[in-house]
Amino acid sequence: MNPLLQAGEAPAFAAIRPEHVTPAVDMLLAQAEAALQRAVGPEVPPDYDALSLLLDVPVERLSRTWGHVGHLHGVMDSPELRAAHAENLQRIVDFTTRLGADERLYAKYAALAASPAATTLSAARRKVLADTLRDFRLGGAELQGAARERYAAIQDRAAHLSQQFGVHVLDATDAFSLVVGEAELDAVPDDVRQAAREAAQAEGLAGFKLTLQAPCFVPVMQFGSHRPLREALFRAYFTRASEFGPPEQDNSALIRELLELRQEEAALLGYPTYAHLALVPKMAGSPDEVLGFVRDLARRARPFAERELAELREFAASELGLPELQAWDRHYASEKLKQARYAFSTQEVKQYFTEPRVLEGLFRLVETLFGVAIRQDDAPVWHPSVRFFRVWRDGAAVAAFYLDPYARAGKQSGAWMDDSRSRWRRPDGGVQLPVAHLVCNFAPPVGAQPALLTHDEVITLFHEFGHGLHHMLTQVDELSVSGIAGVEGDAIELPSQFMENFCWEWKVLQRLTAHVQTGEGLPRELFEHMLAARHFQSGLRLLRQCEFALFDMRLHAEGDAAMRAQALCDEVNAEIQPVRAPAFVRYPHSFGHLFDGGYAAGYYGYAWAEVLSADAYGAFEEAGVFDAATGERFRQHVLEVGGSRPALESFHAFRGRAPSLDALLRHQGLA
Repeated sequence: MNPLLQAGEAPAFAAIRPEHVTPAVDMLLAQAEAALQRAVGPEVPPDYDALSLLLDVPVERLSRTWGHVGHLHGVMDSPELRAAHAENLQRIVDFTTRLGADERLYAKYAALAASPAATTLSAARRKVLADTLRDFRLGGAELQGAARERYAAIQDRAAHLSQQFGVHVLDATDAFSLVVGEAELDAVPDDVRQAAREAAQAEGLAGFKLTLQAPCFVPVMQFGSHRPLREALFRAYFTRASEFGPPEQDNSALIRELLELRQEEAALLGYPTYAHLALVPKMAGSPDEVLGFVRDLARRARPFAERELAELREFAASELGLPELQAWDRHYASEKLKQARYAFSTQEVKQYFTEPRVLEGLFRLVETLFGVAIRQDDAPVWHPSVRFFRVWRDGAAVAAFYLDPYARAGKQSGAWMDDSRSRWRRPDGGVQLPVAHLVCNFAPPVGAQPALLTHDEVITLFHEFGHGLHHMLTQVDELSVSGIAGVEGDAIELPSQFMENFCWEWKVLQRLTAHVQTGEGLPRELFEHMLAARHFQSGLRLLRQCEFALFDMRLHAEGDAAMRAQALCDEVNAEIQPVRAPAFVRYPHSFGHLFDGGYAAGYYGYAWAEVLSADAYGAFEEAGVFDAATGERFRQHVLEVGGSRPALESFHAFRGRAPSLDALLRHQGLA
């Protein structure tokens, strides 16, 4: 009766309780362990199908079930679930580390690769085999004795530290609140004020309760005219999980130890730094190549950013009475300058993007381009606001996804796509269809009014849906190269960033917008103002991405970085930015991508993949944004093939040539 062990497409999320976790892990680990011992025995030949049937089936079930636990830990955290997750994390890591380093299993796959049978495998299976041998080497399968034991200990400790890093950020975010009076919320949008009032009333408080959740923090920083309030929120946000808060939430020691462990892991495997190790399965060839790429982008963006900052400072001094523009003034002054220059405000545009209309328009666009249908369906969910949808093609279901759109306490910040399960032609029979989680942190509906999205939030939704399409529309039957699996880490953002471009097309926005009061679509004049402002401060935005990417790569490419992470952060800030960040800023302490998100020595991939995505979108600019033939080619050559071949081959197949940096610069307005 354990809901984590029930078979089927949709887990019984509503019924899963923390007490179900350990019994489920007990059983699934035992099954996977027994399968591993049988697989390495002499009676099992080095045969692809035999190994897959015996070993992949129980290991996939363990991985999928643990993924459900991790997902709930991210979206519906509680002390009990957190404890259950922490209790079993080391057991999972221990098994997966031993599995990935088992020299007997490695020998079987090596024998398969050397056998005549390997030449008869499909292209996808040959890619699986090559990736598997690579991953065994990276997983420590060639280590012996004390080195092997130390490698396993590093994996256990690093997994624990990463989990604690995320917990500290979540706790620090949820712990902060500030109750203010009405005067301090001058110029803050009405829907944000109402939500803050209701949050205070729910706790029996007078006034307005502010938090660091994005639907509250962002609009207050953007519109709030009360400067001391902006400073207070800015300081709280950018010192989360640092030495400026409670010691039990300080991530300083975790960052240092994680970096030390990563460097030690790289040395054990024969690499000079963790950056060299992390780049092995990626498109970029070396840390120097990445550093050169990032610095070149920063060099191109710097003149634009300097002009943008000078304009902002002049405007803030002359029009806003802010002769000394501080970091907590930048969003506020930028919004005012944008309004003055382009005659519209973010809040004005937001009234046209109701969540129901945006979803309808997004779904119709996807249906037109990729030949699918999206329909809401019923399935158990973890929160009443979560919805479940099926994706159909030619009358048959091909995938499904959950949409969890709203911010709430106990939910990690940000937006992401994760897989609930992957497409797989199972060796024990039948094709398993993919299921995705699409998670955002938008402001929930207020009263009877539907949720309203800023245009930036619409772009975020399209971005995550692009990841979802990559996962859901794959036609690859091999589990480890199906969908996003097996895709190089610096190419994985191609479909997501590609989808963002549609948010700037007039024909698309006509389908996405309906004013919350009148139902009228976005006026063309307002759209033209938005389009004119599209590249507003694009130089500053690109420099910010370059700063993060350079910090990440240097952090993992320099041997002494663990002992001077904050000093390195300050150095990168001074190199990249035209103005220094406040000395108290501790953004590394909540930088989940690097320490709890799988992007270590890989954050540059956002810019790297944008070269691919901007150039790929050029095909739609040439043929028309609703051109079904171009959409079909993108689906066939990029989305359907997943990780079954190198990403550059997929790009060549779609575009007919190598990607060009010019497309990225043009899309950024920096050409």
